[in-house]
Amino acid sequence: MFFNDVIGQENVKQRLINETKEGKVPHALMLCGPEGCGAMPIAIAYAQYLLCQGEKEAGNACGQCRSCLMMNKLQHPDLHFAFPIYKKFSSGKPTYCDDFLREWRGMVEQSPYFGMAEWMNASGAENQQLVIYADESDAIAKKLSLKSSQGGYKVMIIWLPEKMHEACANKLLKLLEEPPAQTVFILVSEHPDLVLQTIRSRTQMIEVPRLSAAEIEQTLTEKMNILPAEAARIARSAGGNMAAALRNVTDDSESQLYFDLFVSLMRLSYMRKVKEMKQWSEKVAGLGRERQKSFLIYCQRMIRENFIYNFRRQSQLNYMNEREAEFTVKFAPFINENNVIGIMEELSLAQRDIEQNTNAKIVFFDFSLKMIVLIKNR
Repeated sequence: MFFNDVIGQENVKQRLINETKEGKVPHALMLCGPEGCGAMPIAIAYAQYLLCQGEKEAGNACGQCRSCLMMNKLQHPDLHFAFPIYKKFSSGKPTYCDDFLREWRGMVEQSPYFGMAEWMNASGAENQQLVIYADESDAIAKKLSLKSSQGGYKVMIIWLPEKMHEACANKLLKLLEEPPAQTVFILVSEHPDLVLQTIRSRTQMIEVPRLSAAEIEQTLTEKMNILPAEAARIARSAGGNMAAALRNVTDDSESQLYFDLFVSLMRLSYMRKVKEMKQWSEKVAGLGRERQKSFLIYCQRMIRENFIYNFRRQSQLNYMNEREAEFTVKFAPFINENNVIGIMEELSLAQRDIEQNTNAKIVFFDFSLKMIVLIKNR
């Protein structure tokens, strides 16, 4: 992957290129940014730039040398990955990231803009919790102790270091501080505040901001041939997350599920059907943590759109799909200045609790009960 394949983020890309040209390649780098901002594509493009053995032009790897050709399939022997996984073997045998390398490469080749939802689907994780286990630190140390296959850099990309088991993180401290010669760690984090402070202090941190709606819209129209009006709607609803935009384009079934759950909750809350609300919370609890978080983010977007709808003409409602817009016409009056802050706060608290592995049935039932009061506050 080349730097010019990365959407936007010109400042970050130029910084990395300049530092490399000046011989100031950091031994440990942490790219920090929310899902879908492009931190992973930048990491892969930077790895290819470092590993390229040809003549680099216009701030890109040459694309022609042996190293670049191996990078096309992410099979360069000096490029290594670590990422959250689940226990694959029931026998008690340790599970390593390399056991999932085929699935990982397939997902990244399909699109480097992805999130935990895509990885769980690609790896077959279902509702399991994904972790970078303590044993992985030994595997990383072993790989990086070997001599470079191509005589240049060795690059270790760690996706979501915040998912590292504490024992794994502690074992990596020494390696991060004093890595073997010409070894570069690239950590890609969505929540750097959850990464151990001792890890963060040993890396050069670079913030990767959200993409603009215009950048996502341009990508959708020019590279995916999406009609301008639809691209604008998708880009606006994506909130700077290219992974979310791609989900909207390729899989409408997930969006339909979230919409149905959202509408059901609002109607049950309005009618105060507590028994049905309990059944609703049990259904949502069965989705798995990552889909639950995605659903709560979807709810926040719908609440914002419905609130804003009250202050603009109907013809300007162009950031929802047809079914959402149709529902909003009748539902928007129930979201107003008296309750919008309270609803958004409750959604934020529910998201926090889900991220902290609180019992999902309790979280969603508690939230639904609070909606009874909030939805009536007109």
